[in-house]
Amino acid sequence: MSQRSLVLLKPDAVRRGLVGEIIGRIERKAGWQLVALELRSLDRGLLEQHYGEHIGKPFYEPLVEFMSSGPVVVLVVEGERVIEGLRTLAGPTDPIAAAPGSIRGDFGTIVRENLIHASDSEESAARELKLFFPSLV
Repeated sequence: MSQRSLVLLKPDAVRRGLVGEIIGRIERKAGWQLVALELRSLDRGLLEQHYGEHIGKPFYEPLVEFMSSGPVVVLVVEGERVIEGLRTLAGPTDPIAAAPGSIRGDFGTIVRENLIHASDSEESAARELKLFFPSLV
């Protein structure tokens, strides 16, 4: 069953010149394809909607500040089991716990600046895709 997932290549990925490497890893996964791709700056309003479930948590304000600190690459990726696959490809949030071969395992430096976001469920993907690419829903 084909799925769609939102992927954000965060400001640290853009700043460090890792966009091509990360997109290349996604593109090389057999059966997955890029449906949409944009370079954007994210404003607080959009970030509040995207990270709404984290409002009030200690990491919320630093996260919003980081995500608005520079441009991000916003992608829609489609394919068989793409949600689960992208989460595995990204690796755990903590780069020390992330396996070599995963994006965070190979390139991550600190937990807060962790290079990539990928939808964690079909429900999250549907909500996130509406926020970032309403014309595709």
